[in-house]
Amino acid sequence: MSDLGERTAVPPQGKGCVGFIGLGTMGREMAANLLKAGYRVQAFDVIPAALDTAVAAGGVAATSPANAAEGADIAVLMLPDTPQVEEVIYGENGLLVAPPAGRLIVDMSTISPVATRRIHADLAEAGVAFIDAPVSGGSIGAKNATLSIMAGGEASAFARAAPVLRAMGTTISLVGAAGAGQTVKLCNQLVCGINIQAICEALALARASGVDLAQLRSVLLGGSANSWMIENLGAAMIAGDDSAGFRIDLMLKDLRLAHDHAQALSVPLPATALVTSQYVDARVHGEGHCGNQALFRVYDRMTNQLRDDGGARR
Repeated sequence: MSDLGERTAVPPQGKGCVGFIGLGTMGREMAANLLKAGYRVQAFDVIPAALDTAVAAGGVAATSPANAAEGADIAVLMLPDTPQVEEVIYGENGLLVAPPAGRLIVDMSTISPVATRRIHADLAEAGVAFIDAPVSGGSIGAKNATLSIMAGGEASAFARAAPVLRAMGTTISLVGAAGAGQTVKLCNQLVCGINIQAICEALALARASGVDLAQLRSVLLGGSANSWMIENLGAAMIAGDDSAGFRIDLMLKDLRLAHDHAQALSVPLPATALVTSQYVDARVHGEGHCGNQALFRVYDRMTNQLRDDGGARR
């Protein structure tokens, strides 16, 4: 396992050209950090407003994935799910037909490890290097360029991609061959999902016992139960704030991918199955667009603690 360590200082202007495809909540911040680091960014997204945001930040608008990759040293993908990545790779204006000039593609989406290995093989046959490099750290990490990036692929391709990855993250590791990055990301997501569930249960129990939830969180922050989720989502849960960072729908997609991968390998994931069912409950109640912390509403419903406006009674 190779690790690039801490992010270096912002490199000088004129670092090269990156084709960036996928400008959602995470992607637009990542593209902005590439611009700040001195890269020319040729950006593409199917949503015009997202593309406008990238152009306003200094990017160049592209008309298709192939156009974004035209003349680029590297193409970076940040897309919702496996079908979108496959469309960008295999589609009529896709990167298999028109790869970047540097013949290097980095997929930072979270998708199926099996599909990733197939894409890697198809691109390798065409003489194009491919790295799967999904990220963790949410919208905060994307904005602050402090993402954790877990990569799979050949060491030589990873080394070529490293300067671009350093502009977006701080913990950047090559964890194995093609698909290994996606596998590590799915492991990350099941830990995050179960951790969020544990926080919801602790808040539900403390609330029913008459304990002040803000004080509970303060105590947990100082002990062995502390976690990134308590630090970053705990206060939002207590306040009834379900504003989106990383959405329920996206976490549910990631948990589905973890289940699919585990099933293919005959690995039981009972705790993951339980928290997945609660994410499904959240989606059924119209909360799929909400942030991950909205899982607390499932516990509000189970403990009959809903206010008339749908928020949690504290």
